[in-house]
Amino acid sequence: MLVAERYDLIVQLVNERGSIRVTELSELCQVTEETIRRDLDRLEQAGRLRRSHGGAVSVKEQQPEIPYFEREIVRADEKRRIAEEAVSLIRPKERILLDASSTAWYMAQSMPDIPLTVLTNSIKVAMELAGKERIEVISTGGILASRSLSYIGPLAERSLDAYHVDRAFLSCKGVHLDRGISESNELQARIKHRMVGMADEVVLLADSSKFGVQAFTHVAELGAIHRIITDNGLTPELGAELRERQITVTTV
Repeated sequence: MLVAERYDLIVQLVNERGSIRVTELSELCQVTEETIRRDLDRLEQAGRLRRSHGGAVSVKEQQPEIPYFEREIVRADEKRRIAEEAVSLIRPKERILLDASSTAWYMAQSMPDIPLTVLTNSIKVAMELAGKERIEVISTGGILASRSLSYIGPLAERSLDAYHVDRAFLSCKGVHLDRGISESNELQARIKHRMVGMADEVVLLADSSKFGVQAFTHVAELGAIHRIITDNGLTPELGAELRERQITVTTV
């Protein structure tokens, strides 16, 4: 394959998938990962794609985040059940992290007023917990994303580096057996990637509609997830596959 042909193939794959990893491009193009990294640098300089952590993303317009008030009512019953199950895992005096998902907000609603430290990048979660006197709430700060009522960006990401938590509870837009968990927005994906790396246990809160989906930007491999809480719409075959990968799966 000529270099120009490889460039065209890389751009085509990135645009088709939204994002792709260096390791996968190396296999598909049958060249070393170092060669792929150099290709991505040149393609970014030419404005044909954008580098991301471990790969590249399309320069096509990203899918906008769904406004919070819409996410709040989509599959609300399933999200409440998932949230209640997640709350049952929490023990007094733990340090936990809640992301800015609507399911995390449902968790904040049902959480008992017990001694806890809660780190969050969600305005809604922070406000919900503000009335619970025994819970200490730490907010990340950062750029306010008005559609999700969350803090994102470099300041939010750096603030997470100062902490380590017992459990991180987060949701996502897509869960794929081969391509891991993903988000519709790169900035949201970046902060969730940081969240995954700062917890003893990572708990993914995902209703069954999200399985088999690959959203725009990669967050983490499935191997980084310790536990998944989902609804009873998850197929037995998929549940068995996840358990084979040493992921604890709870359906509610």
